[in-house]
Amino acid sequence: MAGSPTARRRRLSIELKKLRERSSLTCAQVGEALDWSGSKVNRMETGSGRVQPSDIDALCRFYDTSDELREFLKSLAREAKTRGWWQQHGSGVPEWFNIYIGLEQDASTLRQHQCELIPGLMQTQAYARELHKTGAHLSPDDIDRAVRVRMERQTMLTGPDAPDSWFIVNEGAVRNIIGDQALMREQLERVLDACELPAVTLQVLPFDSGAYPVTGSFTMLGFPAPEDPDLVYRDGITDAVYLEGEHHVREYTRAFDGLRAAALSPQRSIHLIQSILKEYAR
Repeated sequence: MAGSPTARRRRLSIELKKLRERSSLTCAQVGEALDWSGSKVNRMETGSGRVQPSDIDALCRFYDTSDELREFLKSLAREAKTRGWWQQHGSGVPEWFNIYIGLEQDASTLRQHQCELIPGLMQTQAYARELHKTGAHLSPDDIDRAVRVRMERQTMLTGPDAPDSWFIVNEGAVRNIIGDQALMREQLERVLDACELPAVTLQVLPFDSGAYPVTGSFTMLGFPAPEDPDLVYRDGITDAVYLEGEHHVREYTRAFDGLRAAALSPQRSIHLIQSILKEYAR
């Protein structure tokens, strides 16, 4: 079973939708049969509303499921109510990003393209703090919380179950000076350290790479259970978009493969970063 509350909620919504679709019924029809609104059924299937164990009992009686499946779904509903470690930091982490962190914690593969910034899972405290100071107008306490969460997230790359992580960053991300040269020197050294981790691969997309898929920054997450489909995540200033479905995943996978082909090899990417560090030393 998936480990984080977010992943359990997602798995529950997937299973509930599968049960309804097998019955060839609409949300409105299920809601009418159970004296609920169709929107309540829809919220259960999209993970946007709390699902009580009593709701699971009613649905399983209606769909005539096995006792074993009913108990499994009820356990998912109960465990989806627990709070993840990242949610203890309050307003330092916006609600829409809470969802992403919960999914990230259970991913077995991570593919990320970053246009302008060093990936969050490789950032130093000083770099992350500079970004938050100029970002969403957070209070000093919220900035501290946000930076702590980012640092704690990075432990996922060093654990025994670290996801297979592949990062592609535009050359501007490693050349753009955030803070000052001393801060960037520390940051690029941190990137080189991360590249030595067995689960991490980094490629730099150079300025002279020519034409490549123009996508903006995005992350693709894959999960170990076949019942949990891959998804694409894109965020903005105040919200995020989660794209699921074979079409979205296929097209973003194709774009990522194009970016990977256009980028420098992992070894040449490391050499480029090392050359930038030498420029700072002059």
